[in-house]
Amino acid sequence: MSDAGVCLITGVGPGTGAALARRFVRGGYRVAMLARNGDRLAALERELPGARGFVCDVGDAGAIADTVAAVRRDLGDPRVLVHNAVGGTFGGFLDIDPADLERNFRVNTMALLHLARALVPAMVRDGRGAIMVTGNTSALRGKAGFAGFAPTKAAQRILAQAMARDLGPKGVHVAYFVIDAVIDVPWTRQMFGCDTCRAIRTSCRNASGLSSAMTA
Repeated sequence: MSDAGVCLITGVGPGTGAALARRFVRGGYRVAMLARNGDRLAALERELPGARGFVCDVGDAGAIADTVAAVRRDLGDPRVLVHNAVGGTFGGFLDIDPADLERNFRVNTMALLHLARALVPAMVRDGRGAIMVTGNTSALRGKAGFAGFAPTKAAQRILAQAMARDLGPKGVHVAYFVIDAVIDVPWTRQMFGCDTCRAIRTSCRNASGLSSAMTA
């Protein structure tokens, strides 16, 4: 398989992050997987020969700088950045701890800024590159109980939009993906309940079967 370059993915957990790592490895990328859980990263390294794990808390700007340096040393300059890490606190604005909102802003928004500032110069130099950010419905609207989360995702989306306007003419593509769904991972099962997750899985299987039937 040809070498497509280096892809750096943040927030490589058991759901979207791991799926992204698998997909980019299949696409021929050397994948730098960032997460706080070293054991999970080690397991994915064993599964994915083209991937390397880097333990990093992206809410810490210093940790980001150190990790980017390690990625460059071990794999090279990333051609693709996928910011998938997420920090969330749920509750009304009168109930949440303001420190949690600040923490979530560092993970969701400031980490994107720090990572882009570190990686974009090489992308612009090479005349190609991509920055992709995984968002959700909270990036578009604020609901009751989401005061500690939605503001940070909305800011993240607007930051990505501003970056896209700046970087597009320089050959670097920026995309923001609103995933309007519940990802079936352990913490969402706990938050939403097993029955809800089972219903979502059944709905997805039915939709997949319908799609297959329509295209057969």
